[in-house]
Amino acid sequence: MNDNNKKSKEQLPLYLFHQGTNYNAYEYMGAHFTKENGKNGVVFRVWAPNADQVSVVGDFNIWDQNENVMARISDGGVFELFIEGLKVFDNYKYAVKRGSNVVLKADPYAFHSETPSGTASKIYDLDCYKWKDEQFIANRTTVYDKPVNIYEVNLASWKRHENGGYYSYKELERELVPYVVKMGYTHVEFMPVAEYPYDGSWGYQVTGYYSVSSRFGTPKDFMSLVDAFHKNDISVIVDWVPAHFPKDLHGLYEFDGTPCYENQGWDRKEHKTWGTRIFDWGRNEVQSFLVSNALFMFEKYHIDGLRVDAVASMLYLDYDKKDGEWLPNQQGGNHNLEAIAFFKKLNTAVFERFPNALMIAEESTSFPLITKPVDIGGLGFNYKWNMGWMNDTLAYMECDPYFRSGLHDKLTFSMCYAFSENFVLPISHDEVVHGKKSLLDKMFASNIEDKFSSLRAYLTYMFAHPGKKLNFMGNEYGQFKEWNYKEGLEFFMLGYDLHKKLHNFNRKLNKVYKNTSMLYEIEDSWDGFSWISVDERDSNVISFKRTDKKGNQLIAIMNFSGVDFPKYRIGVDEGIYKAVLCTDDKRFGGNGIMKKKTFKTSRKSAHGRENSVQISLPRFCGIYMIKQG
Repeated sequence: MNDNNKKSKEQLPLYLFHQGTNYNAYEYMGAHFTKENGKNGVVFRVWAPNADQVSVVGDFNIWDQNENVMARISDGGVFELFIEGLKVFDNYKYAVKRGSNVVLKADPYAFHSETPSGTASKIYDLDCYKWKDEQFIANRTTVYDKPVNIYEVNLASWKRHENGGYYSYKELERELVPYVVKMGYTHVEFMPVAEYPYDGSWGYQVTGYYSVSSRFGTPKDFMSLVDAFHKNDISVIVDWVPAHFPKDLHGLYEFDGTPCYENQGWDRKEHKTWGTRIFDWGRNEVQSFLVSNALFMFEKYHIDGLRVDAVASMLYLDYDKKDGEWLPNQQGGNHNLEAIAFFKKLNTAVFERFPNALMIAEESTSFPLITKPVDIGGLGFNYKWNMGWMNDTLAYMECDPYFRSGLHDKLTFSMCYAFSENFVLPISHDEVVHGKKSLLDKMFASNIEDKFSSLRAYLTYMFAHPGKKLNFMGNEYGQFKEWNYKEGLEFFMLGYDLHKKLHNFNRKLNKVYKNTSMLYEIEDSWDGFSWISVDERDSNVISFKRTDKKGNQLIAIMNFSGVDFPKYRIGVDEGIYKAVLCTDDKRFGGNGIMKKKTFKTSRKSAHGRENSVQISLPRFCGIYMIKQG
């Protein structure tokens, strides 16, 4: 290659980076092993447009700011330097000088970081791991008509050692993977894994976007964890935070001495409630940084999806702001046009490279077309969390059954908009913390047995309702305490009968869901759902039919009252029905009132249908029946 061709090849990623279209920016920026003039070493590149001087400092030069000064190689502010003889795990930072002020910054593109409370970046080679998931990757498909049952995990607190120490990625591989497999989940979702300094942020205040947290081990160890899930046919979703970042001095905060990654506008710079800075999604270099980061997680860590955090905070200029604290956009509205354009760009790039990826928006408003394709005006996600369903149904379950008739619409209203987007039904970490009580403790009941019965009935309703499923760790066995990020889950509760039986119930529910196409195939139209009884508010009972592509039928009946109905008649199509799940089963902690498992219809009308079956419907109970033949 002649010098002109070599120079042109080197200039292209730099040009694209400043254009906001270098979606492999991590291959150019940051620290990379290379050979220059026959010598092995590392080339460093960093973007600091308003810096007067940038140097590389680290263990290798005794952190001398004058030893390895970088050269500015673009008008847009990219600096570069080659240093020979460096090795994996060497600590380094950038000494960024503006005027008389010098700040030591971690590398925004670092592949590995010093274990907190250390804040240095570490040199690392991501090509050190040999993946074994080729078949899993080849078999990936879209999941619209597939079961998606997500187990949400905080890696720092799923389990802890007796001394309070974290489980490592390798230990999680040995224990978490077989647990998820045994429980029958289809997906696991990790709360943010990118490096973060403050434990109390749960990972949502990121300083090292390209560096999985070293609290738990090395990037190679995390790759092995993902690989182990794939070996067991479990897909991996990771929480991703493109909305904001913390003001830790070593992070992205005023990286070159001025607002750089963050927005410069007084009304768009800071999220006051969270005490964080807001990304400037309209800036080209920030777009290259963030879109590349999303693709990096798919490419280098083989993840199967991203759950994008705090989307609503990005879409609205007046999010969490009072009058006078925000300015309208150029159209006079409150939508953040730069964020909207960013999401379209992000999702277009992801699906061009990874067409079967999951891109899930955590979005709590009725902003239109979140999960519609970009080419018809949508944001391009393929799923969003259904926060309305979650808030309404939990409010219903927290109400005294005697008064639930007045809240009956909270059980049924979600079907008025169920097909407007592609939804995930989330019972997430946010619902079991900060005084909201654990999921089990939310269930209104006069005794402990009824709490468990109510939770089993609620979960049966959740899994029959259209939408993919997500439950936070601990929900599956009924943790009494709220989630505490400083502690592991109370798995010792499985030594108590009701908790153990709830655990068994969830394993059975997961299995029924995974093996029953009626529960997941048609979730975007009324072809897959029809009400049987929508308005029995006085008895706190609802029932509906789910249908798959072949016309197979599942009947779901839920009794949320404290009254048994020993001769409950439900209108169905003519035929024979088999009960495949009853939450009142003694194996699950119930009373076993429903003895009969198979039912033949009789010509007695009910719920507007000519045929019906009569069943024993226990209090606080959910039942699935499948039409035979």
